[in-house]
Amino acid sequence: MAATLKEKAAKGFLWAAINNGATQLMGAIFGVVLSRILDKGDYGLINMLLVFSAVATALQDSGFVIALINKKDATHRDYNSVFWFNILVSASIYAILFACAPLIASYYDEPILENLSRYFFLCFFIASFSIVPRSLLLKQLKQKQLAVIGLAALVISNTIGLLMAFNDMAYWSLATQTITFNLTISILSWYYSGWRPSLRISFQPVREMFGFSAKMLITYIFNSINNNIFSLVLGKLYTKNEVGEYSQANKWNLMGANTISGMVNGVAQPTFVQVGDDRERLCRALSKMLRLTCFITFPAMFGMSLIAKEFIVITVTDKWLASAHLMQILCIEGAFIPIATLYYNMIISRGKSNIYMWNVILQGCTILAAITGVHYLGGGINEMIWAHVAIIIAWVGIWHIFVWREIRFSFMQGLKDIIPFMAIAGLTMIATHFLTLTIDNLYLLLASRILIAATLYLSILWVLGANILKECLSYLRPHPTSP
Repeated sequence: MAATLKEKAAKGFLWAAINNGATQLMGAIFGVVLSRILDKGDYGLINMLLVFSAVATALQDSGFVIALINKKDATHRDYNSVFWFNILVSASIYAILFACAPLIASYYDEPILENLSRYFFLCFFIASFSIVPRSLLLKQLKQKQLAVIGLAALVISNTIGLLMAFNDMAYWSLATQTITFNLTISILSWYYSGWRPSLRISFQPVREMFGFSAKMLITYIFNSINNNIFSLVLGKLYTKNEVGEYSQANKWNLMGANTISGMVNGVAQPTFVQVGDDRERLCRALSKMLRLTCFITFPAMFGMSLIAKEFIVITVTDKWLASAHLMQILCIEGAFIPIATLYYNMIISRGKSNIYMWNVILQGCTILAAITGVHYLGGGINEMIWAHVAIIIAWVGIWHIFVWREIRFSFMQGLKDIIPFMAIAGLTMIATHFLTLTIDNLYLLLASRILIAATLYLSILWVLGANILKECLSYLRPHPTSP
């Protein structure tokens, strides 16, 4: 049974890696083309709406997806109840946001946002139809099907977005791209899950899960605000072009961080739930996942910080050069996001949604207080982002405290799993920076930095005999089949 779970988790992690990696790569390619066509202001306008859309998405989910994944004996009645509840909530929220569109436009002093927001907010209502089918696929660790769904949605939505952008439809192309993405996800999720709702509706299961899901709902709302706090604050304090510059920098940072976090999210919680209450096994599983996460996240995100300037200029041209420095800072934060994701997945899998909730709320309040304080002390966007980065990194330690309380995963063990990869990746990027200082050609500089950094990092791990590297190579190497 343990071997089967380990195999399912490994395959799930591999398909999650393929899914998120391919999705982010294709998203990057389409994003480069769109960034060359559209202006900073186009991205700035859409970015101003993200916080409202994110909060609405959290409300429509209402924490029931996590509740369903954690409920070992979930039935069709449970899924059907959550499905219809989500549809009703989503329709109600859309009606409220539709009515509030003039207020949103007034807050940002951008009249176009009235009509744009009413159109853009359709995306979260459409997404509500996919919540239950996708939760089924996640619970069953069907990462292969999720990979197909994600890639198909990305290709279709970005193709439509590009066609509209080429026809001078500006920010409307970005809004339509998001709506099409969610529509495709919903259709394909229904197809692959095979699940269908029924009209025998009972909200009793929703009431039974409400104690857990309500805490998750509050957490999701604060998480959404935390993740989009700069869009809300910068949109009020700065111009839409400056918001666009931040949006461009954060887009590339999140592409990297979300690729790794997506791999973790797709496997960690279902695996922890199936392991059960065996603390020793949970500690071993967490330690291995932590090492694998650090093995990937530190070189990937520190490497993105290293090549930020060359990457921005080559891909989206020097009109976005101001985003490069912001991207360098944000990618440092991005290296720690997957670690925090792994920790809070462990906490949620233990049914401690209250711990998760209060941690996220306190983190959000701390971030808001910090960036507001920085602004009133005369600091600019750079200083506000540095404050945000410091809080995110410090909060990894706070997440660890609660993980220790749940399964007695020691602080020293966490440091042993994290520090070596962080130190080797950091030193590798510093060495690569100095080794490539004399290269003037941007294309050669970008290629050299990627090649040298990757070679140095893997070589050092090989010389040190890192088990995680050997395990990854062993898993990727084809094994002979038995006669």
